Amino acid sequence: MKAHYRTAVVETACEPLDIAVGLAESELSDTYVIYESRDGWSIADGVAAEVIVDAGTVRTRALDECHEEPWSGDPLAAVRKFLSQLPIADWAAYGWSAFELSHAIAGLEVGAQTLLHLVIPETEIRLSGSQATLRSLDAAALPGMERALSRIGAKTTAGDAEARRTGLTPLHVDLETGAEDYRRSVASLVAEIRAGGLQKAILSREVPVEAEIDFPAGYRLGRRHNTPARSFLLDMGGLRCFGFSPETVLEVSDDRRVSSQPLAGTRALTGDTDLDRKLQDELLSDPKEVHEHAISVKLAVDELAGLCEPETVVVEEFMSVKERGSVQHLASRVSGRIPEGRCAWDAFAAVFPAITASGVPKLAAYQAIRRHERGDRGPYAGSVLKVTQGGTLDAALVLRSVYAHGGRTWLRAGAGIVGHSQPDRELEETREKLRSVATSVLVRTEGAGTTSSTARPVRAESHS
Repeated sequence: MKAHYRTAVVETACEPLDIAVGLAESELSDTYVIYESRDGWSIADGVAAEVIVDAGTVRTRALDECHEEPWSGDPLAAVRKFLSQLPIADWAAYGWSAFELSHAIAGLEVGAQTLLHLVIPETEIRLSGSQATLRSLDAAALPGMERALSRIGAKTTAGDAEARRTGLTPLHVDLETGAEDYRRSVASLVAEIRAGGLQKAILSREVPVEAEIDFPAGYRLGRRHNTPARSFLLDMGGLRCFGFSPETVLEVSDDRRVSSQPLAGTRALTGDTDLDRKLQDELLSDPKEVHEHAISVKLAVDELAGLCEPETVVVEEFMSVKERGSVQHLASRVSGRIPEGRCAWDAFAAVFPAITASGVPKLAAYQAIRRHERGDRGPYAGSVLKVTQGGTLDAALVLRSVYAHGGRTWLRAGAGIVGHSQPDRELEETREKLRSVATSVLVRTEGAGTTSSTARPVRAESHS
């Protein structure tokens, strides 16, 4: 017999962002995902079931049953099987995938790290407008959820949230860390591209954060100053992360329509109208940026064409400009329709990782990234995703994010390197992107107290 969610619908006058952050600060368990998509906000709390894929095994838990087994070949096959057999009706799964999951899908060797982690929550809140839909596998938990929303509403009305924000201080993050090494790596990669090894690769650099920071508060501040395609805040298995994704890796609807949104080509967004217009004109006419974008769109078309029904793949939008926090990007959208007998996971395997965070061709780009970057990327350039029993999938590209794991905290940003790239310009592009989140890195001042999220211990595993 399957477990069923019990549901209640309540009205709330609070903004979804305030509800989400208020819950993260004081009401949620030590495993949660907050995910903002085009359809609204979802808050997944606790673990009714989960699946974790690492370099050698798949670990699953459904209600009270746990299993662990090795995988070979397709790392997503066991995930599809587990989800198809869940003893839970009308489920939604939330979680993240590492960039290196793409290596496993391609048959390359991967190191000891988590490649994918999904949870089916015990309780879930979906926010749309002034309405909150509460779902729980335990009907007795619904009144408690309603009381939690009331507490957050009362605190917001009383100004407690603003009082908490006054106890926070922005932390200076040195964006020049590793700058010289990055210039050298860009120059070396440009030489490889000109020699014909590949067309494009995204080269990234890591910037450490030398303090314990407040993740929910940083997410709140950053979301108010960013214009993301998706946003997220999560605490799962020792990984904490918040981010403001500029694009989706993949969107799959319940009618099997699939789309991807490649963004490639970047200039700063300063807030000065005249300067921003000048930078936009420069972006639209720069041969390097246009070339980088065009080859990314072509590969997106090729990837979807290999999966979708014949004649259904189209470029719905080409080379528009999207504003994303402190930067503006060239953006396109490619869509198609998945044939009968295929599913969202087939589409995910076909397009992951995003072209705009890997390169062209992808396999050569993976190898170039390994040569020029230190350690694994982990969640950077992977995805945060929501998957439903009805066959929908929404996966945000993990960029413009802050990460904490294994006792350390960091930012990361990259730039698309092609044959015309200049090391100084590519370095500046990473700075422009890092500024989107660096201003959201907050520490709590002495005596101001801490939230349950900042106080949680972090398990020592490796995510670079």
